[in-house]
Amino acid sequence: MKRFLVLLGIFLLLLTFSSLGLSAPKDTVVIAQGVDATTLDPHMQQETPTYNVCENIYDALVSRNPKEEIVPNLAVSWKVLNDTTWQFKLRKGVKFHNGEEFDANAVKFSIERVINPKNHSPQISDLSAIDHVDIVDKYTVNIVTKKPYPVLLARLTAHMIIPPKYTQEKGADYLALHPVGTGPYKFKKWYKDEKIELVANEDYHLGAPKVKKLVFRPIPEASSRIAELLTGGVDIITNVPPDKLKEIENSKRARVSAAPSARVIFIVLDMTRESPLKSKKVRQALNYAVDVDSIIKYVLNGNGYRVATPLPSSFFGYDPSIKPYPYDPKKAKELLKEAGYPHGFKMTLLSPSGRYLMDKDVAQAIAGQLNNVGLKVNVKVLEWGVYVKQILSRKTESPMFLLGWGNTTFDADGTLFPMFRSGERLSFYENHEFDKYVDLARQTLDPEKRKEYYHKALRILYDDPGWIFLYQQKDLYGASKRIKWEARPDERIHGIDIDWNR
Repeated sequence: MKRFLVLLGIFLLLLTFSSLGLSAPKDTVVIAQGVDATTLDPHMQQETPTYNVCENIYDALVSRNPKEEIVPNLAVSWKVLNDTTWQFKLRKGVKFHNGEEFDANAVKFSIERVINPKNHSPQISDLSAIDHVDIVDKYTVNIVTKKPYPVLLARLTAHMIIPPKYTQEKGADYLALHPVGTGPYKFKKWYKDEKIELVANEDYHLGAPKVKKLVFRPIPEASSRIAELLTGGVDIITNVPPDKLKEIENSKRARVSAAPSARVIFIVLDMTRESPLKSKKVRQALNYAVDVDSIIKYVLNGNGYRVATPLPSSFFGYDPSIKPYPYDPKKAKELLKEAGYPHGFKMTLLSPSGRYLMDKDVAQAIAGQLNNVGLKVNVKVLEWGVYVKQILSRKTESPMFLLGWGNTTFDADGTLFPMFRSGERLSFYENHEFDKYVDLARQTLDPEKRKEYYHKALRILYDDPGWIFLYQQKDLYGASKRIKWEARPDERIHGIDIDWNR
């Protein structure tokens, strides 16, 4: 009985603490994302949750400020010498967290590491237009492209610089677990699937962060993220379910921060392997079969923006004359019959859980709508790390899977080339006429001609769809009232942007 009473007392004490809320330490901001990072090697990843951690540790030559303007970072200035040569003047006196000096050699090493096919970087298509990097002097580099490449500067905002000597001595596997950058935060510890701890770089070249400790925690379940936010255990949470917005807004501890995202959500229809999805009529049918407007209205509570193509309206190259596929189940059935599937076919729809806003629920709704036109679709949910590995290895369990793509170049090139150009690692699409126009746009400096090429490419993609086109995501975050922080369209969470509410 005495033991029972002691345990009961401990339980009641913990319950009291929970109801009061136990705040994170005063000098620490805790960020809860739906998934953990997959690696801390900045060149061996291509997903936002990992970028969010890495961009606090590493720097790029240029960055985007909270207004999404491109501003100097490790490069203090740049100029175009000719159609294929960009010159960058580098910041002097910057050191990596281990004391190694930042200079032109670090820039050359970092860029050429990504564009070397032997390294198998998932970012290779981002920088594949680069031929090589010339060192002019210790603090000047020339980046030479194969052909004119108008979006180079935008591409470089996401390319992080690593220490050459440290990487060569320790190896890539070591860097992936023990990252060293020049960024505003230094790596402290990674407890896999639990938390990543960072501490402020007091000597940061753009000024010491106001927040001295930054912790990233993976919390897959939205309800758990919200509970932690409302009890003070975390300070920022991603992907707030729309039906929970009022609960956060009405709380004393937290508020909602939202932004139209640079991310679109879609269903990949892999036409590069044998399946019914190789048929253009089948892929058209699936677009007619999905009632995207009702998904936005009822699953997302209106927190999404319908897209007709892979590009949101704010992107360069967007074509406003292309309208979304109408919801037309009858047309979908006719096309399936014409394609040789009058009774439909069986297919698994893969989905992550917790990575995107209501991702699993959206997948379930789409499966239900596809079943209504005669298909037999079941949803299989995979853990994010497994999901990413399958996609990057091009060995997904099914040729149909839900995905999101955040393009922080805000240019059509950042979506159409990596996601649809034949032969690219993340492309499950093949159309050589489409390739022609995307390639032309990629090497044309005249903005009007580029726009013309993109409009032609988008028309081809609309008629011969490689995706079920869904919606532009509206990013919904919960944020503690003890901090000053606002959501960004590029989904980045930078500790250097966070201040305290005093």
